[in-house]
Amino acid sequence: MRLPSASAYLLEYFTPKGGDQSGYNHLHYIGLSYLQGAYVASHHFTIVAGDYLIPFNTYNDRLSPIWIGNYQDGPLIANLSYSSSGSGLGGMLRGNAIQRSKYSIDYSYYYSTRSANEQFTASRGSGGRASLYLPEQRLEAGLSYDRLLQGTHENFYGAHAWWEPKDTAFRLRSEFARGQHAEGYWVEADYRTRAFGGLDSLIGRIEPVFRMQQTFRRDTIVSDGLPPMNTQRAEFGFDYNLPHNTRIITSYARQFSSTGNENVWETGIVYRFLFPAWKGKQQ
Repeated sequence: MRLPSASAYLLEYFTPKGGDQSGYNHLHYIGLSYLQGAYVASHHFTIVAGDYLIPFNTYNDRLSPIWIGNYQDGPLIANLSYSSSGSGLGGMLRGNAIQRSKYSIDYSYYYSTRSANEQFTASRGSGGRASLYLPEQRLEAGLSYDRLLQGTHENFYGAHAWWEPKDTAFRLRSEFARGQHAEGYWVEADYRTRAFGGLDSLIGRIEPVFRMQQTFRRDTIVSDGLPPMNTQRAEFGFDYNLPHNTRIITSYARQFSSTGNENVWETGIVYRFLFPAWKGKQQ
């Protein structure tokens, strides 16, 4: 089975003009998140080729689309891997190595070539991820590894844990990443109640969220996109899930570091629309 897929994004920025000027500056950007094709040989073996999201830890390939994540911005360690763009250009193998009633183990292995193309920026590197899933406990834990194979070769290590208790709308997610010059972690929890008419009720659409994260410098070389000083941030969010794939996302964060403490306020509306790229057939 062949499964082509792609994702594009349109960004619009409006910022107030400084000084005595009135009005707003306006910038826009259109780009591709990924463009890939997959051949499913079996549930143990899938071949992916093209420009793909790197499965280092879980945020990049599972939560980075804005219509999925609970916050407008990603964790501080989101780009802590060999590819700062989050994508690779080359090939990937993935699938279930072992699948039993009590547990399953899945894997991903990828190799990326170097590319300076504006829409397909990639670094040369390779790596993989392996995860253990326990369906009865609805618990997943995994390890990731990346290696940069151009310029100064560097190693990156990651670990993640997800827990979604059965018959609840509570989710707990976490990641740890360690690079050549910095390391850090994030822990995020969100909850929706079913007690007042289900998840689609007026109260059930409310989703409070919380995220705690910290980063630590291992040396003074700042080349990984992380803050230049040890930083910790506590974030409180309040999302509302409207019908038709529309969400209102609001959050407040307090960030602490030796360079100064600051508040971060964010709010936005996210709408996801889907359309078929090719006419399907009824089975």
